[in-house]
Amino acid sequence: MSLDIVILAAGQGTRMRSALPKVLHPVAGKSMLGHVIDTARQLSPRKIHVVIGHGAELVRERLAADDVDFVLQAEQLGTGHAVAQALPHIEADKVLILYGDVPLTRVETLGRLLEQATDTQLGLLTVQLADPTGYGRIIRDQAGVVQAIVEHKDATETQRAIREGNTGILAVPGKRLGDWLGRLSNSNAQGEYYLTDVIAMAVADGLVVATETAQEEMEVLGANDRIQLAQLERYYQQRAARRLMTQGVTLLDPARFDLRGEVTVGRDVQIDINVILEGKVIIEDFVSIGPNCVIKDSTLRRGAIVKANSHLDGAELGEGADCGPFARLRPGAKLGAKAHVGNFVELKNAVLGEGAKAGHLTYLGDAEIGARTNIGAGTITCNYDGANKFKTVMGEDVFIGSNSSLVAPVTLGDGATTGAGSTVTQDVPAKALAVGRAKQRNIEGWKRPTKQ
Repeated sequence: MSLDIVILAAGQGTRMRSALPKVLHPVAGKSMLGHVIDTARQLSPRKIHVVIGHGAELVRERLAADDVDFVLQAEQLGTGHAVAQALPHIEADKVLILYGDVPLTRVETLGRLLEQATDTQLGLLTVQLADPTGYGRIIRDQAGVVQAIVEHKDATETQRAIREGNTGILAVPGKRLGDWLGRLSNSNAQGEYYLTDVIAMAVADGLVVATETAQEEMEVLGANDRIQLAQLERYYQQRAARRLMTQGVTLLDPARFDLRGEVTVGRDVQIDINVILEGKVIIEDFVSIGPNCVIKDSTLRRGAIVKANSHLDGAELGEGADCGPFARLRPGAKLGAKAHVGNFVELKNAVLGEGAKAGHLTYLGDAEIGARTNIGAGTITCNYDGANKFKTVMGEDVFIGSNSSLVAPVTLGDGATTGAGSTVTQDVPAKALAVGRAKQRNIEGWKRPTKQ
């Protein structure tokens, strides 16, 4: 059966106290609405309809995609009214209704819910709540059959004692939805058209309301303020940490680890505290990552080591390579097998061959460096003339003396050497020594300045 998914994302989120629309606030580096859309995609719908209102243009700009159909709700008159705006675009046999500020519902949970929706049955996702304040209550008869949902503000004291709450997430037969939405009334405490009133209509029309219960309350929690947003962040990170540990990763403290993207891991990986993984990260077997590292869109091959306080962005470490502490590898940085960059070394669009070394206090940009080459402290590639960038090429077994400035474009042949403090502006032949510095003068009897 075909599936359309409607995501309600028109709310302002006044309690966020932010100029940013509520659904664009991030959890684990991705907007809440982005999480919901990604979850929706995994259910293989015919179309995803996102109902937008406050900040509509910004939401559209941030999340535009071929499979997403944005529908404007010009006035926010309730959840039922919001779904009605998408109705002209809905053609599928089943319709799943989700919320743009409820980002962490599991795909498996929604899959079970969709199984409940048939031509004669409506699927409703509920949750058992320790404190159901603010939630609509699930009203059942003596046989346990769902009869209706009563919103908290409209509930009696007896009804408010019910702990089974409505998540708002529904799976309904598409051919029934239009009729139910057309019969909604706003005669309630809020003066809004409640989507939840569809439940009582379905019962009156002879349909069975089948419920699926979320495994955890946090799975269906929405974020109305920054406190709840922080709760969702911690829940997401705890879930991510558990998943990695089951895959063979040692997290020295799971509470001090953050994943803000996607990571693929091997076995016997060790990650110290306060490590942040962003974007797409690949970590192979026996990799070790020290404390306080940020690793973004990077690949760490088997046995690579990232030492404390290092920052990797768009980089690749070869087998057994190591970097840090305090190393910065920018996009295009690549270390060959067993290559090494040490503290306060920065690489940008630079490739180090197998066993090459840059121990400390060095900048290498737009460079190609051969195997076993050793680069002394304080060396820089002068790759930018203010308008264009140029390349530095070093062959194998090159030795760069400390505090050398290599003015690109320049090539140093295999086995070449530069004297410490040299400014190299011309190519250096293989096995030659380049010394490019002013001749030293010693001035006898020189008097230091004295303080006036």
